Amino acid sequence: MNDNRPRARGAEVEERLRRDVHGRSVAETLDALGVDPERGLAPADVLRQRARHGPNRLDTAREKSLWTILGDQFKSLVIAILAVAAALSAVLGDVVQAAAIAAAIVVNTVIGFVTEWKATRSMEALRRIGTVRTRVRREAESRMVDSDELVPGDVVLFEAGDMVTADVRLIEANGLGCDESTLTGESLPVIKTTAAVATDTALAERTSMAFRGTAVTDGSGAGVVVATGMATELGGIARMASSAGDELTPLEQRLGRLGTRLVTLTLGVVVVVVALGWVGGQDLAVMLETAVALAVAAVPEGLPIVATVALARGMWRMAARNAVVERLAAVETLGSVGVIFTDKTGTLTENRMRVARLAPADGDEDVDWRGGHGPPEPSPVARRLIEVAVLCNNAELGAGDDPALRVSGATGDPLEAALLAAGAAVGVERRALLDANPEEREVSFDTETNMMATVHRSGSGYRIAVKGAPEAVLAACRREARAAHASETLADAGRDAWHRRIDALAAGGLRVLAFAERSVESDDAEPYEDLTLLGLIGLADPPRADAAEAVRRCREAGIRVIMITGDQPVTAQAIAREVGIVDVDDALAPMHGKDLAGSDANGEAGAIDDMDEESLQALRRRSVFARVSPAQKLDLVRLWQSAGVVVAMTGDGVNDAPALKKADVGIAMGGRGTDVAREASDIVLKDDAFPTIVVAIEQGRAIFENIRRFIVFLLSGNLGEVLAIGFCAAIAQPLPLLPLQILYINLVLDVFPALALGVGAGAPGLMRRPPRDPGEPILTRRLWLATGLWGLLIGAAASAVFFFALGPMATGVDEAVTIAFLTFALARLWHVFNMRDAASRPLANTVIGNVWVWGAIGLCLALLALAAFVPGLAQILGVVHVRPAGWALVVAGSLVPLAVGQAALAIAAARQHAHRS
Repeated sequence: MNDNRPRARGAEVEERLRRDVHGRSVAETLDALGVDPERGLAPADVLRQRARHGPNRLDTAREKSLWTILGDQFKSLVIAILAVAAALSAVLGDVVQAAAIAAAIVVNTVIGFVTEWKATRSMEALRRIGTVRTRVRREAESRMVDSDELVPGDVVLFEAGDMVTADVRLIEANGLGCDESTLTGESLPVIKTTAAVATDTALAERTSMAFRGTAVTDGSGAGVVVATGMATELGGIARMASSAGDELTPLEQRLGRLGTRLVTLTLGVVVVVVALGWVGGQDLAVMLETAVALAVAAVPEGLPIVATVALARGMWRMAARNAVVERLAAVETLGSVGVIFTDKTGTLTENRMRVARLAPADGDEDVDWRGGHGPPEPSPVARRLIEVAVLCNNAELGAGDDPALRVSGATGDPLEAALLAAGAAVGVERRALLDANPEEREVSFDTETNMMATVHRSGSGYRIAVKGAPEAVLAACRREARAAHASETLADAGRDAWHRRIDALAAGGLRVLAFAERSVESDDAEPYEDLTLLGLIGLADPPRADAAEAVRRCREAGIRVIMITGDQPVTAQAIAREVGIVDVDDALAPMHGKDLAGSDANGEAGAIDDMDEESLQALRRRSVFARVSPAQKLDLVRLWQSAGVVVAMTGDGVNDAPALKKADVGIAMGGRGTDVAREASDIVLKDDAFPTIVVAIEQGRAIFENIRRFIVFLLSGNLGEVLAIGFCAAIAQPLPLLPLQILYINLVLDVFPALALGVGAGAPGLMRRPPRDPGEPILTRRLWLATGLWGLLIGAAASAVFFFALGPMATGVDEAVTIAFLTFALARLWHVFNMRDAASRPLANTVIGNVWVWGAIGLCLALLALAAFVPGLAQILGVVHVRPAGWALVVAGSLVPLAVGQAALAIAAARQHAHRS
């Protein structure tokens, strides 16, 4: 007799029990735990176990405080340079200038703070799963306890509708079914048993277990708790999600590298210019003012504003197309994606089971169900087949006349609801059929028989309706129906023919059920013998109508689409072929999770990390992975990232959270997705549709091109300022621009044209280009060269105007500085038209056609007029009255960069055309 006290066990023994308990018998499990299932635990045992294992909770993530996020903004080198410039201005007594630079710091800090602030809520969402009341047996009594109070050894009782709140080894199972879709990706409820399974069985096939975070859909049962809290499978996923961490997106990495380079160049220029001036006999105070001007000129203060707004604009566009962005930088990152890991159910498919094929016994050809709408006049045997499918059924269709609404409002197993919908399509309604054939009893589905039966009164006798696994039903049949009321003996040759039909349907990715019937005189007759086979029904979750086109567009864009699903390999392969993920003649079979070794639930490295490069390359050639675990999904993301590929990952369940968080872009399903998946993702799809991802990728590519365009625009103007100031300082001449004038140009006048460039439409043909190399910098050598040449052109034009005003025009220094300021401002404004593609036409391109550009030009002209003519603002900026001749010089000088730029673009276009020819 068991003494009802859990035995003392070492940590190693306990861990081994947790890992292989699904492969142990009920008796072995109870003995190892020292539990009497009829009595359960005593209070003292519960306290002892809780002291050892802790509460049945998931760890919560430590959230960054708002102060920490705010403090991180001041770690930027760009902010440091501006801070030093503000301090120097204050020391030199220019309070207004110091305040203006400080304002620029505040603007950058606020933008950085707002964009980074995103609480880590994944663990909180995970914790909410399972925090419910659970029925347990303790001291031989059934009682309700909070799920946090469960401990290993507790005997838990289940009924349909209950939430499983710990990992449980089942000891009783009466038609028990569990929805494990959020944990394993299995699209249909899993029938549970008490029989042990092989110890190396994949998580999705451990039918002897019930796991935390899943739900009981059918039947009843009981089990003994073997793991709680972070020791559960769900806890392992939580741990992986926490350790996966948020990856810096390629855009963030590129902007970071760009900022570092700018800071380095700025410091170098400042040191060289100030040193040369000081050695040349310039006053130290003047040189410090020069250093401030150079620092302010070199730093693109408007860049964070423009980048944020450009990404936000892309976010709004994507939201209008059913993609909600949680992390702004992910908008651009989508544009560089090279691999998309996608789920099957609901993303590529409709997530709605329906009858696809009928194989009635009175015909040698299968009947195409044409998308769920049956043939006008099914044969007599086909009608009997449909009637049995409707009778042997526990689902209920929704109300109304619309077939789609009736299915969406159905209750019960989705597979059984699909059978009812097929019956309704040909006028076989369950309620009317039951009125004519009242149900007397039901023999629930049993995994030992793999069949279900219902017994109905029919005239003076009874009609037994049977459905189940094809092999099981076929073995129980003695004959097959060949006409309305006739049947023939099912010979060996006939059985072989049926097995071939079964294999053919399964190879098409269909879930196949067989149906049979029997007429008897007593309602307690044995249901599974002497049956008449009526035929087979193949059910499918069909692909979305637009999925194949979306996959085709991805392939055209050089993006690899890989399916990762919790479904069966044969079903996955069929859908993958249908939507174009794999070619029809592709000989590579889907990779089964049991054949894919990898990290365990604790994230420790497995065989994938030990593979040689040839084996890794072979693995990367696979396009379909089926029955994979959460750890394996995480490993596959790492596998492709290690090859330098930007990875997007779609998912909807708890099992997807670690991989979603690890991927460069995590994409959750908004319709059917769990809170955990959504919190771990960068983007949420409101319509759960794969084509929405393709739209987002196209938008991401357009945004990156826009970002490059406005960065070249901003940096070339800033470089022009640096070159002009540095040149004047080096030859001991007055500076052509004052620091506040530079700030006004950089933060006010430049921002609006840059914003207009950032929100422009993408160039045609973006989705016919391959993905960018993720290692490619945001500015390539060609773009750096272009930026340098543009900057030299702008700086030379403005400097020439400045020296002409000082010399031949004989203006004072203040008026010459004003003329240089106005020339710089207008030159940079017209420079926006130089940002078109070289191959485009001068008067028909994405810049000319961008209405925002024209609005920005009008606004900036107005702002420049304020600076020139409003006394208060003009005094702050150091702007003085300019004579008409000076204005003529300003206009002429500002148009030089535009004219030279357009000529250079025309020459480049001609060379490109000649090269293509």
